[in-house]
Amino acid sequence: MNVYLDNAATTPMIPEVVDAMLPYMREHFGNPSSTHQFGRKTKTAIEQARRRIARHLNVEPRTICFTSGGTEADNMALHASIEQLGCKRILTCATEHSAVLKTAEHLGQREGIECGILALDAEGRVDLEKLAVWLSDEVPTLVSVMHGNNEVGILQDLEAIGQCCQQFGALFHTDTVQTMGHYPLDLGALPVDFAACSAHKLHGPKGSGFLYVRDGLRIGAHIIGGSQERAMRGGTENLTGIMGLAAAIDEAMHSMEEHEAHIRGLKSEMVHGLREAEPGVSFNAGSDQEDSLYTVLSVKFPQHEKNGMLLFLLDLDGVACSGGSACSSGSTQPSHVLSALGLHEDGATSIRFSFSRLTTSRCIQHALNAVKKIRAAAVLV
Repeated sequence: MNVYLDNAATTPMIPEVVDAMLPYMREHFGNPSSTHQFGRKTKTAIEQARRRIARHLNVEPRTICFTSGGTEADNMALHASIEQLGCKRILTCATEHSAVLKTAEHLGQREGIECGILALDAEGRVDLEKLAVWLSDEVPTLVSVMHGNNEVGILQDLEAIGQCCQQFGALFHTDTVQTMGHYPLDLGALPVDFAACSAHKLHGPKGSGFLYVRDGLRIGAHIIGGSQERAMRGGTENLTGIMGLAAAIDEAMHSMEEHEAHIRGLKSEMVHGLREAEPGVSFNAGSDQEDSLYTVLSVKFPQHEKNGMLLFLLDLDGVACSGGSACSSGSTQPSHVLSALGLHEDGATSIRFSFSRLTTSRCIQHALNAVKKIRAAAVLV
């Protein structure tokens, strides 16, 4: 049996999404910028998709700019803030996704701006008092903090961070890639200026996402070309990707409570099973707690002779999981998230199991059995 427990990296597309995309692969192929009937048909479909997404988020359709995914959306927000909106500083967390950390570093080197790292409290959340101290100097600032951490599941308080930013006139960008479609997000009410989404994290297609840009905050194109996306992103739109993205968000919003209850039950089953199988096991950053991202469980296994091969052996036993972010899977360095939180421990191994609506109890039990077998086995000679 093969089981997939790496849904924080990507999720499989569901049939409703595929069905929504197929007509735009087969019959409706016109370029949305063309003025003839073929182009008008696809342009209308894109605008309808935009309206559906905006309605779910309680925002105006014009605030949704379609992108190739979360990394591009993050890049757009950071570049626009520095290059177009007058920000002279980026404040972010050492636990952020590389799409933010590396972009901030790049802008710091190229534009000569300050890049500051925000202090975190004992739970890994932004220390609001220290954030206020940073912002009190009135330097025009972009604060970039992800909503749900992709490696260890820490959830940040967007309302509190956004209010602090508003108090001092700072812009606030949040990467909601791991939480969009899993938590209700009223972007019309939240004090957020930018929010990033990626379709493939919520059972949509890869290569499609969007950047929410607060109404009234005008930015120019990061990708230069035509005047698509209200001149915020040049290039022919990813028609099939947008159709899949809208369908994925429709499905996620429609059954959110049901899916959350299902996934939380599976996560609890995994936690209890791991505690029984491995008495010394622990869970990074409280990822086993109710107030963490419910789709992610970051497990620290105590020192063991097979730790260096644990991911490989799980894969051989049909269990797909990861050591952290898929974007850094080729790195030989310890996870920057675990290191920043002081959770990296020599000899111990951390594994991320992540779940979706398609995960079943049978998947969990197979994974638990695989862990028990590997941890109990003698050293291979």
